[in-house]
Amino acid sequence: MIKRRELHECEHLFEYLSHPSVFPFVRQKANSAEEFLFMTKQLMEEEERGEVISRTITDDYGMPIGTINLYDIQDQAGFLGTWIGQPFQGKGYNQKAKDLFLEELFFKYNINTVFVRIKKHNEKSIRAINKLAYTVNAKESHPNLFEEINVADHQYELYQIPKDLFYMATASSRFDNMDEEQAM
Repeated sequence: MIKRRELHECEHLFEYLSHPSVFPFVRQKANSAEEFLFMTKQLMEEEERGEVISRTITDDYGMPIGTINLYDIQDQAGFLGTWIGQPFQGKGYNQKAKDLFLEELFFKYNINTVFVRIKKHNEKSIRAINKLAYTVNAKESHPNLFEEINVADHQYELYQIPKDLFYMATASSRFDNMDEEQAM
């Protein structure tokens, strides 16, 4: 479902990245497979320095279909960025990848807060994030950050995923799964 980034996936991922329903919403706006490869190499170097955490999202057969990243890491917090190729949107991959990635961030890397900024006109992503039981609108709780991300041309909504809320929201599903396994 998620795995460490590998350079050989870049050409395949670029095909999905360049789709008109995906490209406007990605952070790494590469205009060619070569440029995407170069950007991915840079991202992997940034991960080695602890500035970013980046994973490839895979389908049920292990094929790369998107990426999920934590950018701008500082003070045990960072910004989430994720995209899924158009043929795989709406099939549950994004939710599964987010849950696995957040679990890794919070419990392996000791991240305490994950912020999500979404362009105000990206209604699809806003609807999706509002469905998550562990997200909070952070406009009022972090007004300086909200102001900071809205200085440029694009206007964003700001959400927060606190570690404790993620843990509480997902703990019940983990216990439900344990009960089901014990019943078998």
